[in-house]
Parts: sequence; C-alpha cells; structure tokens
Amino acid sequence: MSAVRVCTTKAAQIDTVLEQLRQHVLNLRNKGTLVKDTSAYKKQLLAENERLKKEVEDLKQQLIDVETMNGRKQFMPQPKKETCNSAPSKPVVTPVAAPPVAPASSAKAEKKKAAKKQQAKPAQQPKGAANPPADVSRLDMRVGFIRSAKLHPDADGLYLEEIDCGESAPRQVISGLVKHIPIEQMQQRPCVILCNLKPAKMRGIMSHAMVMCASTPEKVEILCPPSGAKPGDKVTVEGFSGTPDQQLNPKKKVFEAIQPDFLVSPEGNALYKGVEWKINGECVTAPSMRGCGIK
Repeated sequence: MSAVRVCTTKAAQIDTVLEQLRQHVLNLRNKGTLVKDTSAYKKQLLAENERLKKEVEDLKQQLIDVETMNGRKQFMPQPKKETCNSAPSKPVVTPVAAPPVAPASSAKAEKKKAAKKQQAKPAQQPKGAANPPADVSRLDMRVGFIRSAKLHPDADGLYLEEIDCGESAPRQVISGLVKHIPIEQMQQRPCVILCNLKPAKMRGIMSHAMVMCASTPEKVEILCPPSGAKPGDKVTVEGFSGTPDQQLNPKKKVFEAIQPDFLVSPEGNALYKGVEWKINGECVTAPSMRGCGIK
C-alpha cells in the first residue's frame, strides 16, 4: 500500500509542476519579457517533460507490481504491428451466382398455362352491363296458371301451389295467401308470377316463384292477366326494355328497390312508375282493389 501512496504523491507533484510551468509562461507573456530566442527554454521544457514521463512510467510499474503481489491479473494491450511495405488490403468480393436458366421446355409449359388461364377468364362486361339500373326490365314476370293449390303441410298460413309457367314442367310455389283467398279460388286460375327470384325454402319446402298480388294490410288480390294470355307470356312496361336477370341476387336487393314503384291505378291497372304493365299489348289488372301497392 506504501507504493500506492508514493504513486499518488508523485502524480500530485507532477500536476503541481505542470501548473507552475503554465503559470510561468503566462506571466512572461503578460509582462512582455518572453524572449524571442526561446530555443534554450524549449530544450529545458522538453528535458523536464522527459523526466516527468520517466517518473510516471516508473510509478506505473510500481503500481503494477503491487497489484500483482495482491493477486490482481494485469491485461496489457498488445501494440499492433504495422508493416511499412504491406499493401492495402483488398475488399473481398463474393461472387454472386447467376439465376438458374429455365429449360426451354418448362418455359413453353408456362406459356401454355398462361394462355389457358387467359382463355378461362370470362370476358369483362362493360360497366353498364355489369351494373344495369334497378328497374322493372330486370324482373322476369310471366303469365302463370295455377293448376292446383293445397295447404302447406307444416304451415297453416301458406298454400303449396303447382303453377304452369309455360315451361316443360310446372313450378312449385308457396304463397302466404291463406288468410286472404279461400282455397277454392286458388284452383285452376290464371295469375302473374315473378320467375327469377332465387328459390327459397319455406317451412322445409322449396318455392320457385312468387305470385304477384294487389296488396294492403287488410286485403290481398291476385293480379289478373288479360283474357287470351297463355302461360309463359311476358309482362312488359313501355320505356323499360332491358333484359331480365337470369336470377336476382338477394344480396343486391333488386326487387326491393323496384317494388315501391308498383301501384294499382284508379282504373285498376297495374303500373310501374305510372306506366301500365302489359301482356300482348293489354293491361294487367286487379279485380277490385284500387290505389294500392303490388307485392
């Protein structure tokens, strides 16, 4: 421990001497007595600096010896060896492998696949065709003929009907008309039906169309096609000449957008936006109801 104290004392002495030298130089500058020829004084300072360096190195070595005696390991940095004639190191360049070249046969196969995919894609329709306006021309309404009707086996308020729509086989249709129309009046009678609704299951039985009726909360009547109309004849509305959807998408609510514009006129004719429904040039009518909606 005495060596440590000696090191500390010497270091303090060195700091004192250096401070005295700095003060001496400053005093000389302030007084203007610093001589022009300072070579002798510089030599004196350099000698003093060398002496102090030597003392510092001796003190360091004493401190190392003391710590070694006390069991503390010393880690001395190894000076880097530099070679004067050594050439600057060149950057290491890692060769990059070239991408594998697909054989000609696989390239041809890829082209064939791409051509098949292109052929499989359906032709894009113009915006007007893909999103036609929601008007009555999108509804496939036809003349139907109710061959028979009976009560739904699992629902007291529903009729299960067999309706001829002018197709190869009659359609099975379910209607909630039990409270409004006696079953006797549901037999062997013409009607107007909406044919392109998406088929829906009603109490376990599929329904493939809808009977169009003049309707209020209190009363419902089946619309009547003109005399002479036969099953499958189309309903038309002048000014709306589009093509009916093959099947209405229930998510797009097309029928729900069109139906509010259906009305029975004071004369009893079925109207869409004030224009009469016609079959073969003659009007579709309600038997007795006037000024009501159509569903």
